Amino acid sequence: MAAVTVAQATATAQETVTTDGAALPLIEDPTRVRPQDARELSRQFFDRLVMLDEGTHEHQYVRNTLIEINLSLVRYAASRFRARGDSLEDVVQVGTIGLIKAIDRFEVAREVEFTTFAVPYIVGEIKRFFRDTSWAVHVPRRLQEARVELARATEELRSRLGRTPTTRELAQLMSLSEEEVIEARKAANGYQSASLDAAVTSDAENGESVLADLLGEEDPSLELVEDFHSLAPLIAGLDERERRIIHLRFVEELTQAQIADRIGVSQMHVSRLIGRIIKQLRAGLLEPGVA
Repeated sequence: MAAVTVAQATATAQETVTTDGAALPLIEDPTRVRPQDARELSRQFFDRLVMLDEGTHEHQYVRNTLIEINLSLVRYAASRFRARGDSLEDVVQVGTIGLIKAIDRFEVAREVEFTTFAVPYIVGEIKRFFRDTSWAVHVPRRLQEARVELARATEELRSRLGRTPTTRELAQLMSLSEEEVIEARKAANGYQSASLDAAVTSDAENGESVLADLLGEEDPSLELVEDFHSLAPLIAGLDERERRIIHLRFVEELTQAQIADRIGVSQMHVSRLIGRIIKQLRAGLLEPGVA
């Protein structure tokens, strides 16, 4: 499909009348406008945009047309990130968000070319996308940035010293504490992850082993989770004093003598109360239908 020049767009398009009586060309297919001609059309449309009220049909038409005729800027910026491995279409969509932000914030009075103004918005949005989605786990932004600086400092010192630099040497070069360098190293481990199903060994005798087989162990404490879940409604059914006794004994881990001092009864009475409450909760857990 052939590109449309400014002259063709203006000469062949229908006219759309704005709120104050002025007119702009109605571009049937803005995506066919050549990038070099989009600048001139953008000037015309921006001149009209500032004079229109948001929410009107005319404002929507002008704004949408500005987005469409400048999509070539987004594609140009997105092409610089082909090597990152993500779908180009996904990157273009992200970059379009930056283009829209630039259109909404552009001021004609500044006498700056829109392309000069928009490209940093587009590239910034794309870089933010990669920064926020390339990490396997959530890592604070300051540590993400420290990881990049750490990589640069490590490479610089390795080439200068002919060996792997120490934590102290890196800290001095980066003007950070050794603890911050260690923290940045840990953060770097969150940049990529391996699947728990990834094969780590494979032989004819033992078959294939996956990463999950080599990590962790069964935790018997996990079996208590279901019991705690079942206990919650039973504990809620106790009276206020009984709940307080359970809290003092099993949460604050006070002795029976300490509990007796707190609630103003004898230690023997506390012992009987705890025994009765536990018996009541045990019976409740064993009832059919308790989950």
